[in-house]
Amino acid sequence: MTANPVPEKRRPAPPLSSGATNANPEGISFWALIREDLRTHDDDWAAQGFWALFWHRFGNWRMGLPKILRIPCSLLYRVMFKLCEITCGIKLSYNVPVGRRVRLDHFGGMILGARAIGSDVILRQNTTLGIASVDDLNAKPTICDGVHVGAGAVIIGNITVGKGARVGANAVVTRDVAPGTIVAGVPARVIGRVAEKPENLNSVE
Repeated sequence: MTANPVPEKRRPAPPLSSGATNANPEGISFWALIREDLRTHDDDWAAQGFWALFWHRFGNWRMGLPKILRIPCSLLYRVMFKLCEITCGIKLSYNVPVGRRVRLDHFGGMILGARAIGSDVILRQNTTLGIASVDDLNAKPTICDGVHVGAGAVIIGNITVGKGARVGANAVVTRDVAPGTIVAGVPARVIGRVAEKPENLNSVE
């Protein structure tokens, strides 16, 4: 009788961003970035996703200030981060690098603990991004540009969801997702591909 094989241990994930510097997207001012976020949320000042991003951007912007000015801004950020978490149901810490034109579509139940979130991403309600085990608190997912995530999806571990991929509602993703693929199910499996042309990313072949 042979012994059961010992599961292979994964290497610990590299450290996450410390948040010691302003990680807002380069090449655009703070207020231009806020205006772009508002447009991305249909110019709806009441959109909870917009406000979650506003305080995320503010949290990063303050890190570029002199320390004497950063102290009151940090106090304001911490209060508003918690208030946004309570009232909007969205947890997005400033030390998660977030790209441009990100849309947090619908509110509630969003825990967005990612290594990074790219540009032109859509995340819907009840999405969870985070760790797969308390044994490695740095093992969080990377969401690349153009990814769309359906409501209720869970994406965990030190994995990458590739550019332009689509994650179906309520999917549980624990492995890398190749660019341009559509995954769904528990556990998530590839069920199709997104059209390759950028202008047709919403259509399925």
